[in-house]
Amino acid sequence: MLIKIPASTRTRALGLLSTIQNHAGACPCHACAGGDARSLLQARRLAAGAPVQKEYAFEMAASNIRYGNGVTREVGMDFANLGVKRVALFTDKNVLRLTPMALAVEALEAHGIQYDIYSDVRVEPKDGAIRDAIAWTRARAPEAYLAVGGGSVMDTAKIAMLFEAYPDADLLDFVNAPIGKGRPVDRPMKPLIAVPTTAGTGSETTGTAIFDLVAQRAKTGIAHRALKPLLGIVDPLNTRSMPSQVKSSSGLDVLCHSLESYTAIPYFERVPRPANPILRPAYQGANPISDVFSFEALRLTVKYLPRTVKDPDDTEAQENMLLAATLAGVGFGNAGVHLCHGISYPVSGMNKGYKHAGYAVDYPIIPHGVSVAVTAPAVFRFTGPTNPDRHLAAAAVFGADVSNTKAESAGEILGDAIARFLVDLGDQPRGLRDLGFDGADVPDLVAGTMPQARVLMLAPNFQQKADDEKRADLAGIIERSLQY
Repeated sequence: MLIKIPASTRTRALGLLSTIQNHAGACPCHACAGGDARSLLQARRLAAGAPVQKEYAFEMAASNIRYGNGVTREVGMDFANLGVKRVALFTDKNVLRLTPMALAVEALEAHGIQYDIYSDVRVEPKDGAIRDAIAWTRARAPEAYLAVGGGSVMDTAKIAMLFEAYPDADLLDFVNAPIGKGRPVDRPMKPLIAVPTTAGTGSETTGTAIFDLVAQRAKTGIAHRALKPLLGIVDPLNTRSMPSQVKSSSGLDVLCHSLESYTAIPYFERVPRPANPILRPAYQGANPISDVFSFEALRLTVKYLPRTVKDPDDTEAQENMLLAATLAGVGFGNAGVHLCHGISYPVSGMNKGYKHAGYAVDYPIIPHGVSVAVTAPAVFRFTGPTNPDRHLAAAAVFGADVSNTKAESAGEILGDAIARFLVDLGDQPRGLRDLGFDGADVPDLVAGTMPQARVLMLAPNFQQKADDEKRADLAGIIERSLQY
């Protein structure tokens, strides 16, 4: 299938061409491995205004998953089965003293697995903390990796694993373009086993790792299938100790993962079609397989998240939220996310001092789930017209009456349903103002969102627009998110 590229797009294409020429081997459009001469040719065709082929295929990739109460005790056997004798064990200061960590250590020792513990992982890590973890890992060169903790722990372990394999690489070498160089990952990774202790990120299933880039006051990341854990050990017993606020914010990440991946552009609308399969990005757009995971994750989250927040003894709800997080990870890990996540990165990076309750840290923090959910009502009002059926199907999951509704009302109906859900959940910021932002911050938040190409390219009604149109759309969404 061919599409005609508007003249307004050609200037942006010339920028893309320049990026490829200056960063050999990178695919800045896809933030994925493997640029080559054919990629350069594709960019030149785009810059010249020639028709560009749309995508025609999608790929599915996810970690192996083991789910069940008590499966953390098997991790020692897993490393023994791999022939591994020494591992780097990543966690944070809080999880270090909790039962999941004790069980993991006990399992390693029972099977004679030696381990070094890195417990300085920072919740919502900044690039300085990531560099420290990389240096620690390079000095030890472990045979394998074990991450016990939330998304920040798993993401830090992924990045440390990557840079131990590339001892001379700099952090920005692998960061998604255009923020970083988008260097391809072309070396094998050592085994990583991930044991999540929160029901949120789904990082145990994906090759994505996120951190704060302080110099740009925004989150960024590294995304490549090679970073997927070999195995995710999904043990519901490990989430029992989560405080209510952590359950809430983690669950909101699951909510937005599922909603964004389900409403992302279809995979066959993404351009350009990669010239080589290695160029096909991890975030590909909605597809029939990711839809199944994303929609079921949404259904479970809407049903069980309020129960986990309100009743710490509701084990059924906790088990299902952990399952939802993993399902959503498979869904968005292949389909991708879009505007909620794109805007959330500068929201977190530009934090003026807000510290969310329930987090045992001594620094300001806007939890990732909070930063994505706070714009969700406005985002889905904006995207509603692009696919009314999907937005109405999602609204129905929240309990909205979608009978006899007009297609043009789909976004409003879903946006209202999300807002009601967030209010009913309790103790949530009712907009960006509650996080310390105001109208004067809108231009900076727009500027911080624009470089997030790997997610913005999947936003409905966004891909083919000129940059000034994108900025105007983002400004409108952010302004409407100041309060809901």
